[in-house]
Amino acid sequence: MTSKYNAPSSIAIANTHLNRRDFLRGSSVAFGASLLAACSPSTRKALPGAETISPFASMYGAMPNERFPLPAINLKKIDSKFLRRQVDYRTDERVGTLVVDTKNFYLYLVEENGKAMRYGVGLGRAGFEWAGRAYVARKASWPKWTPPTEMIARQPELEKWSWKNGGMPGGLQNPLGARALYIYQDGRDTLYRLHGTAETWSIGKSVSSGCVRLLNQDIIDLHSRVPSQSPIVVL
Repeated sequence: MTSKYNAPSSIAIANTHLNRRDFLRGSSVAFGASLLAACSPSTRKALPGAETISPFASMYGAMPNERFPLPAINLKKIDSKFLRRQVDYRTDERVGTLVVDTKNFYLYLVEENGKAMRYGVGLGRAGFEWAGRAYVARKASWPKWTPPTEMIARQPELEKWSWKNGGMPGGLQNPLGARALYIYQDGRDTLYRLHGTAETWSIGKSVSSGCVRLLNQDIIDLHSRVPSQSPIVVL
């Protein structure tokens, strides 16, 4: 028989039930609120352009370990369609071939399974003057630049960098940028080059001089992928 001193009162039982109901109700509200917060547009909304720029940030970041450290590229100043990416690409060219599409300012490196690595390029006068099939005869890191005689005639101040004077040594101010691929045909230098540039504004455009220019970070990537003797087709 339960003592009247040990039996729980009806008030205590009611309070217990009330507290449990309040706790469960409060937990449900808190859980529901957390779900709403997690799914709310304000927490999922991306910054304008983030879906375009973010994936490329590391690709075009600073390269402090280069012989001449390269700064990060401001991607807001470049049309995103000219940034490096793998794309579907139907072609009869064999894997490893470089294809320069001068009409659309693209350079393709043909890959397997109908893919290609695509780079945006800028084209100088020489970039439009030559077309056909050739090959990469040699590659250079931070190459020396020797302006052609015709350019020196137009800009006499460049005489100090003529081949007679040894050319301009590699560096951040060198027009060939961080890397260069030298294009030969039938054993002869075509004077056609794929090279780097710090002039980001020139990508996707026609400029006054030069051949095919890529962003420095892109030419470094291409240089690492393409061995000497690789075929190239200029359309």
